[in-house]
Amino acid sequence: MKTPALIVCTAVCFLATAQAEEFRTFTNARGQSIKAKLVGVANGAVTIQREDGQPFTLPLATLSAADQSFIKESATAAPASAKSAAAAKPSTFKAAPGPNDKLTPEQVNAAVGAELFSATMLWETAASDVAQRLGLREESKTKAQSSYRLYPKADLQLFGAHPYSIALYADNERVSSISMVFANKGDLFGSKGSAEMHFDKDTPPAQAAKIVRTAMDKDLGAISEALTKVLGEPKKERFGDGAGRMNMQRWDWRGHSILLADAESGDKEPEYVGLQIVTTAFADAGGKAAKTSDVVIREHAKSNIENRKSGDVVINDIPMVDQGPKGYCVPATAERAMRFMGMPADMYVLANAGGTGYGGGTSVDLLLQGVGRQIRAKSRSFDSWDGELKMRDIARHIDKGIPIIWALFSTKGFNETANKRTEVRKQVSDWAEWKTKVTGESASNQLEIDKETAHVVLIIGYNKDTNEIAFSDSWGERFKERWITISEAEQVSQKRFYVVGF
Repeated sequence: MKTPALIVCTAVCFLATAQAEEFRTFTNARGQSIKAKLVGVANGAVTIQREDGQPFTLPLATLSAADQSFIKESATAAPASAKSAAAAKPSTFKAAPGPNDKLTPEQVNAAVGAELFSATMLWETAASDVAQRLGLREESKTKAQSSYRLYPKADLQLFGAHPYSIALYADNERVSSISMVFANKGDLFGSKGSAEMHFDKDTPPAQAAKIVRTAMDKDLGAISEALTKVLGEPKKERFGDGAGRMNMQRWDWRGHSILLADAESGDKEPEYVGLQIVTTAFADAGGKAAKTSDVVIREHAKSNIENRKSGDVVINDIPMVDQGPKGYCVPATAERAMRFMGMPADMYVLANAGGTGYGGGTSVDLLLQGVGRQIRAKSRSFDSWDGELKMRDIARHIDKGIPIIWALFSTKGFNETANKRTEVRKQVSDWAEWKTKVTGESASNQLEIDKETAHVVLIIGYNKDTNEIAFSDSWGERFKERWITISEAEQVSQKRFYVVGF
């Protein structure tokens, strides 16, 4: 694949030579190596892309002297306008020919019910362009990854059925996969609100499994019929790994694989109907991504630690996932942590693996045990502990670039305190004065526990001087960084913590 690669950051830097676009072995200062392709370099950080397409950003100084010299010689500045020019370049993605390749994009789009495909493969198309075709909003943007998502209104139909969620994932501004979820037990019994309002769940009706199964069968029939009419009979395959492995119907067209899943839990309880669009190479591998070395992940994690003048230490560049109007805080938060640690993840697949209940609720610990099996299947560690919130435990993980999954009761009083505190904090210039102010407020603040608001968030930072922690909810960009004191947080804590590590 020979295309101009780029990294989006403060200064956009492009590769100047074809040699830099080839895969090569990069070695760090300790002699450990990885085969990857140079993507870009800026502000002392380098982005590389391993052979399965997964990008990583790490400090340039952690690589060998020979690699640093190669990177500096390969990189040259380019005007920002080059970004759109690169994205618009005709596709050179190579895929094995197939019987459906003679079909035009218009014919395949007739099965979709939208102008999704064009003459240029999705994998060589600007993610923002494809998102615009589908009406998706930007959900998250980091140095190397981005995502777009939409929870559509009830009248939208794709592939002959109504999708409850449409998500597009991208690496370095190019589409890497698209995920659509149709009838499922989370959204069918979800609440009417999002963010803090997702705790207002309706009581699941009797015979919930029968209702979900009926809705899933209807969507499966409609989607399969729409695709078969245009692309012919599907192949039946197994896809994924670990607890997330499932049966798929597969259709191929010009380097794209369309996968349709009828997901059930281990006890055959209906979960969801999911449709993914991935590269044929990824589908041929059964959805199993290559493992990235711990060295690369460790250096990527540490490169995203920000030490602020205020004394704040915060992990940046963690992908955002908006769980939408259902109780999917556990799988959505786990997806964020997994993607930050270099593992592809989807909250619906994780919810299936974790045994999520109707509307999204179930024991946090039970859910995370299931999610943990998925994480370990991808060769990453997953650890947990019980106890009080302690600054030394938080700092020990944050200083390695590892966010902490924290189980709490996200009560009205807690959210009101965090929202107000975070807004006022943005205007602080005298941090000694702030310490006095926040210590006094915290001492008098009494937060009650409401067990109906069980929730998980990511702890992403701390400030030892002010005794505060930063946390991030899976409710969209507005909630990506909020602050609370440890003593206030302890009042609503479930005293349970989890980390995805290396």
